[in-house]
Amino acid sequence: MPNRISDPLFVLIRSLQKAEKRNFKLYIQRNSANKDLKVIQLFDALDKMQEYDEGLLLKKLPAIKKQQLANTRAYLYRQILTSLRLLKSEENIDMQLHEQLDYARILYNKGLYHQSLRILDRLKELALSYNQDSFLIQIISLEKKIETLHITRSMQDRAERLSMEANDVNEKRRNITRLSNLALQLYSWYIRNGHARNEKDETGVKQFFAKELPKDAHDYSGFYERLYLFQSYCWYAFIRQDFLMYYRYTQKWVDLFNEEPQMIAVETGHYIKGMHNLLNAHFDLRNYAQFELVLKKFEEFVASEVVTDIHNNTIQSFIYLTTARINQHFMTGKFHEGLALVPFIEEKLESYNLFIDRHRVLVFYYKIASLYFGAQDFATCIDYLHKIINWKVDLRNDLQCYARLLHLLAHYEMGNFDIMEYLSKSVYRYMAKMDNLTVIEEEMFAFIRNTFHLSPVKLKPEFEKLYNKVKGLEKNRFETRAFAYLDIISWLESKVHNKPMHKVIHEKYLGAKKRNYRIKPS
Repeated sequence: MPNRISDPLFVLIRSLQKAEKRNFKLYIQRNSANKDLKVIQLFDALDKMQEYDEGLLLKKLPAIKKQQLANTRAYLYRQILTSLRLLKSEENIDMQLHEQLDYARILYNKGLYHQSLRILDRLKELALSYNQDSFLIQIISLEKKIETLHITRSMQDRAERLSMEANDVNEKRRNITRLSNLALQLYSWYIRNGHARNEKDETGVKQFFAKELPKDAHDYSGFYERLYLFQSYCWYAFIRQDFLMYYRYTQKWVDLFNEEPQMIAVETGHYIKGMHNLLNAHFDLRNYAQFELVLKKFEEFVASEVVTDIHNNTIQSFIYLTTARINQHFMTGKFHEGLALVPFIEEKLESYNLFIDRHRVLVFYYKIASLYFGAQDFATCIDYLHKIINWKVDLRNDLQCYARLLHLLAHYEMGNFDIMEYLSKSVYRYMAKMDNLTVIEEEMFAFIRNTFHLSPVKLKPEFEKLYNKVKGLEKNRFETRAFAYLDIISWLESKVHNKPMHKVIHEKYLGAKKRNYRIKPS
């Protein structure tokens, strides 16, 4: 079977936009006297393929022998990257700094020390204005080399100043490394496990955080130091489901970019992720009005050139903006309207499947399944849950568990009582094995085992009992983990009051909006 994922050249060509493809062809023709370039033929053949197939490729390119293919491919790969570098160099601060640093080195090697130092002085100002400390290290290193090996008389106290600058930058880089490591490790913990399941999980995360967080971290003033500090607190709070702390630090994360707007173009990925987490925080806290304001701002940003001109930014924006729009339908109870997004999501997942990781795809499947559950299309809900359950991955044990629980509830809603006993035991064993059972889930399993055979008249009091038990656990942080994946309380209220779940949620939303309007200052 053709393997699309494993061929780097194919994936690179699939990532190119029309303007980038056109620029590549102009570049390659300009730099070659041969009009009938094999490399362009190879490029065109790969560009037309939907899946990489080397046998088919060789049939389409009789001018390229099998023994020539590896070298031709390697040459094409390098030429594409070179053309992209020339096209994008003015848009990317990293590339600009690299280019100017290369010029400074060329001048130094020519023996033109003063010209090299003048470029380095301008380069240092540019690097400082964009918080590019890693480049400052290289700039200062070259300056020190010139001053050590040559008598430039460029500045009387240059040696002392360079020494101080080198110490300051190295200290800052150490701080950034420690904090970025902490943020990454906490995020990795969440990707593997989801939210803290119990006191043991929370204690472990707290101890790790306390040990790894630098004692003076809150005194750091650099952009990247603060960015990774806020991210560390963000994941720390999110894992522990301290949604108020999560909101505060996601807001600090986004505010950091508002304070230094030039950094949005430099670290667009971090800004997009910050906006995503801020929207998530408002969603978790049911801050309806603030969610809508931030969503509108995010939509405007996604339409800007800094996103649309860069493929990676476009993909990340699709993931997070679409997630926010689905969450908005969850908040308002408009599940049926949310289903209109499904064809668009499916199309984009197919279009971007070379570039989106499995974790994101699993989350989309779960959210789509939840939309169908809320819209009372339980059969389609089950179809999407099967995509998660049957996908053997080592990510998000929590998502695997709740997919099975939602699958069980969907069958319960469909009245498939002949398989309920088997399913409930199977899901219970799976969640127990994953150490993933909360009191709420224990109560739900007991309810399903004991009531699926009851008549509607006898069933309603049992729903009321379960609702009262679950409602009493609403403020317990380790129990609210279940609410993050499925609105259990609204589902139970729909059974108690004999209303569709989407109506129950929409009524809550309308009530909350009225309360918000009443407390608005005049």
